Amino acid sequence: MSTTSAPDRAVPHTSHRGDRIFSGTAVGAGIVILVTLVGVAGFLLWQALPALTAAPEDVRGGKGLVSYIGPLAFGTILAALIALVIATPLSIGIALFITHYAPRRIAQVLGYLVDLLAAVPSIIFGLWGIFVIAPASVPIAQWLADHLSFIPLFAGPASTSGRTMLTIGVVLAVMILPVMTAVNREVFLQTPRLHEEASLALGATRWEMIRMAVLPFGKSGIISGAMLGLGRALGETMAVAIILSVSPGVHWDIISTENSGTIAADIALQFPESSGLDVNTLIASGLVLFFITLLVNMVARWVVSRRSEFSGAN
Repeated sequence: MSTTSAPDRAVPHTSHRGDRIFSGTAVGAGIVILVTLVGVAGFLLWQALPALTAAPEDVRGGKGLVSYIGPLAFGTILAALIALVIATPLSIGIALFITHYAPRRIAQVLGYLVDLLAAVPSIIFGLWGIFVIAPASVPIAQWLADHLSFIPLFAGPASTSGRTMLTIGVVLAVMILPVMTAVNREVFLQTPRLHEEASLALGATRWEMIRMAVLPFGKSGIISGAMLGLGRALGETMAVAIILSVSPGVHWDIISTENSGTIAADIALQFPESSGLDVNTLIASGLVLFFITLLVNMVARWVVSRRSEFSGAN
């Protein structure tokens, strides 16, 4: 008896409806992001145009737009950099402790507590900074002024109230710590287990294993987390407005009573009582902050793309 094999069933090569819906949704979401970004930039530019074309004596401060926004931009960048310098090693250390040193139960609790820190409102950080950090920083600032006054950042005289750029940097560092720690923790957990076990099998200590396997693998993630934290520090408002004692001009000294303001805090403090050209001036400063943040993210993307070819992921 002869048998015939059933003919192969041809599978139609057609895209399913779900795939088309998902693809359209993804493309639409990307377009919405780009349109929103362009719309925000266009709105800021349109509203800032009267201030950009106004005579210098008509702008707030009477010395022109650059003289008004320049010190604020300087203070914004200075405060964010101080916070980044403090928060980066702390976030790396906390992430390494959670992922490679702490017992699992302690690591879970500690990770939850660090993430919970991100839910604290910024105004609470501002109150904590002015009532706790500021008084505690006074003796430290005095010591810095007495022993390191040859450095422009610590030239002094030290503030007796603690409402300085140094205090702002510490508060901002605590505020950006959760997002940086979360990114570093996830990146360190993605380190190939075989890389870690191979290092330990060759006689490396735990720290040597981390230095040779974990940190090289996570370089791009560390940079990305740092840029995310820097972006939040650049736009922080309420904590800076509550704590910082602002003086006109550019001031390098971070422990004295004279401090440059920040763009976000200046907008929050001045906007309710502003009208006419003053509103346009504040929006122009917001436009500058927008481009600073955009530039930071572009530089971060470039650095990460340059570093990715050397990372352990490849």
